[in-house]
Amino acid sequence: MKQRILCSRIFTLPFYSTNFIPVRASISIARLFTLPSLSLSHPNIIMPQRGQQKCKAEADTDKAASSSSMPSAVAEAVTNRIGGLSIIAENEVHKTISKPKSYQTIANADVENVSETTPKSSASLSKIFKGNLLENFTVDDSTYSLAQIRATFYPKFENEKSDQEIRARMIEVVSKGLGTLEVTLKHSGSLFMYAGHEGGAYAKNSFGNVYTAVGVFVLGRMFQEAWGTAAGKKQVEFNDFLEINRMCISMELVTAVLGDHGQRPREDYVVVTAVTELGNGKPKFYSTPEVIAFCRKWHLPTNHVWLFSTRKSVTSFFAAYDALCEEGLATTVCRALDEVADISVPGSIDHIKVQGEILEGLVARIVGHESSKHMEEVLREYPPPPVEGAGLDLGPSLREICAANRSDEKQQIKALLQSVGSSFCPNFSDWFGVESGESHSKNADRSVVSKFLQAHPSDFSTTKLQEMIRLMRERRLPAAFKCYHNFHKIGSVSVDNLFYKLVIHVHSDSAFRRYQKEMRYNPGLWPLYRGFFVDINLFKANKERAAEIAKNNNIDGNVNDRAKDGLADDDANLMIKLKFLTYKLRTFLIRNGLSTLFKDGPSAYKAYYLRQMKIWGTSAGKQQELSKMLDEWAVYIRRKCGKKQLSSSIYLTEAESFLEQYASRSPENQVLIGSAGSFVRAEDFMAIIEGGRDEEGDLEMDKEVVSPSPISSFKETVQKDKGLIVLFPGIPGCAKSALCKELLNAPGGLGDDRPVHSLMGDLIKGKYWQKIADERRKKPYSVILADKNAPNEEVWRQIEGMCRSTQASAVPVIPDSEGTDSNPFSLDALAVFMFRVLQRVNHPGNLDKSSPNAGFVLLMFYHLYDGKNRTEFESELIERFGSLVKMPLLRPDRSSLPDPVRLILEEGINLYRLHTDAHGRFHLSLQ
Repeated sequence: MKQRILCSRIFTLPFYSTNFIPVRASISIARLFTLPSLSLSHPNIIMPQRGQQKCKAEADTDKAASSSSMPSAVAEAVTNRIGGLSIIAENEVHKTISKPKSYQTIANADVENVSETTPKSSASLSKIFKGNLLENFTVDDSTYSLAQIRATFYPKFENEKSDQEIRARMIEVVSKGLGTLEVTLKHSGSLFMYAGHEGGAYAKNSFGNVYTAVGVFVLGRMFQEAWGTAAGKKQVEFNDFLEINRMCISMELVTAVLGDHGQRPREDYVVVTAVTELGNGKPKFYSTPEVIAFCRKWHLPTNHVWLFSTRKSVTSFFAAYDALCEEGLATTVCRALDEVADISVPGSIDHIKVQGEILEGLVARIVGHESSKHMEEVLREYPPPPVEGAGLDLGPSLREICAANRSDEKQQIKALLQSVGSSFCPNFSDWFGVESGESHSKNADRSVVSKFLQAHPSDFSTTKLQEMIRLMRERRLPAAFKCYHNFHKIGSVSVDNLFYKLVIHVHSDSAFRRYQKEMRYNPGLWPLYRGFFVDINLFKANKERAAEIAKNNNIDGNVNDRAKDGLADDDANLMIKLKFLTYKLRTFLIRNGLSTLFKDGPSAYKAYYLRQMKIWGTSAGKQQELSKMLDEWAVYIRRKCGKKQLSSSIYLTEAESFLEQYASRSPENQVLIGSAGSFVRAEDFMAIIEGGRDEEGDLEMDKEVVSPSPISSFKETVQKDKGLIVLFPGIPGCAKSALCKELLNAPGGLGDDRPVHSLMGDLIKGKYWQKIADERRKKPYSVILADKNAPNEEVWRQIEGMCRSTQASAVPVIPDSEGTDSNPFSLDALAVFMFRVLQRVNHPGNLDKSSPNAGFVLLMFYHLYDGKNRTEFESELIERFGSLVKMPLLRPDRSSLPDPVRLILEEGINLYRLHTDAHGRFHLSLQ
């Protein structure tokens, strides 16, 4: 018999009282893990549903031979790369090129009948939605899957070393002639990817919404500005080129209609940041010289690039950034970098003219030492293209269209897609499906992923994608696999041939860090990309086709793995983001602090922004100036808005007005603020985004779609004939031993016949977790209370192994805490833990009031969690173990942490970091 691990009340161990002294409250806790069905909405119990089937990852070795990104004959190579792909000749382009449709307001339009070119296939729709094809599609020995990446962006990098260590290594690599430092501007926008009108348009983790419609319009408009009257013809050529060569371009989409970032741009535009050949293997990203050549061939917008190839120039770059990081604007930064760079390539988009002076930052990375030579050849071979559309009437702008169609999101999408014209967007199926008498959901059943993993891979690329997804599911990485119907393939659907789109949506940065660690153990793994969209085909193959697939699979696939110009793997991934304070002031200190300010008040807001500036290493003078300004901002905006929080999507309406007034008081204030004052009134044309979704949201807010939030109310059951491990990812003083003692003494145990054992770590000699594993093997049906702090991934992985080998479940129990930006436990929580430890006497582990280094030990444990915020911490535990129990710790209505206590803790944290910087981290035994 199964029972849910849910309870109506959670064990309330220590609380804060108003005078900051922990108080204990005693209640029954036997029901903590055993009560039958109760409310699923309790905020302290988190039970996401876990997949029931485990699939063994196939061990495929990546045997592709590496080749250099460019041969020695640079000019010829670039020409071959850009011009040698299958491009359609002008006389082969469609004879009838539709001109972009004129703009119109469509308040009464039927949004389902959106395009004359939308395919009409009601029969196929009935097959999909009424015939229940997926449910009846059984996986057997004749079932195959074909997966093709449609759009992706670079893998997310996570520096494990400090910024100073990364800088030092970059200088060393350049000094030894092993590489070149490449620096680009970071425009303040959102990710937009485009793979042609067949391949699709994508935001970061979604498609078929207003974000992608805006991206398509802006990209199409930039074609019109660049090519003039030839734009329609070139748009068709470009779409066909991307489709034939299976390519995707990634861009920074900068617009004022989708919500505020650090500055409202003066114009809406895109800048190309990556060009990717998807091929039939691992995506291949163009080098920056190749990107510039590609963009100049197609008259696409390029970014500003600087190259530093000598020790003098690269050290001068870092010195320039350090001098400008707190006051630098786009004009001063670009001028300074032009002076010290060995090569400067101005972008076709002038940041100052189209976005403004507030510069988000710079991205610096190590590239091959031949990059300077490659860049010079490209600049000679591909001069900047002319602007053919200057002065032409291109019709209403993005902002005018959004302003005129504000009744709902679908209306705006339709107006944008119609306005861009059929040459660039001939059908709207990704947004509205296909023409039919019924409205159908884009969402497909989640069993698509399971059947995809069970089917035979039909090529090397599919094998590697299956390997990636299996590993992510087995390791329970915080990511979702969202499946949608592929309306582009409606005409090909049959009972034995199904087509879907898969979105791999990574919820937390911790997933990238954990996946990168897996890649160290298995170098053949493909990277986990940011923005990851895959077309999936499930089909049945007869004997002849199966034999052909098997024959092709015996031939090494085209893996598209490119050499890194002789750089070692670690050096090839050297990258650092360098942001400017005038941008961070607006986004991190003002926008991101709104919820704290309105929810918790000015004192909590002050603590928030001071902590941020301390993390950044902001100079004392700037901290003092900004504190004065932010305190005044807090009073100003609370008085103006009352209890209603200012919307973060249009926060600049109020913030820039305040900053402009503040800057006008003195030259010092002007320097502090940077460029103040925004004359762009976004309220007049903001896009309508239903449900408050962003570019990472689901396509539809259907009832069956479950929110990826860690607070989701999922059902989860534990079989009573299986074992259970209760673990404690906490810090000494978190009350784990008190909880274990109460559970052991609870009348009736956990409400079943399973024996309950508690192993206290301080009393176990030898390797603790090996003892737990031994106990699990001896008594596989028992409940084990692992009374030892379990703070790191190595321990969690051991527990996962125990669960797999003995058919057990594991439940992490953690103290509830707000956390900080880089740690899942707040200073308030740390203070309580220390207080408890310093009240102990005769502790078995000698960590009590008589211990000479109790504070150091707690700080050491505290820093074991460093690098994860609360959301990332909880998400990772949920994804690994499928459930999470929170113990209440602090009263919501408590007074603020006393300043003397807070200052002592902050001083201790700073001293601990100085100690570890000088002597290295103390290696604590967690075995």
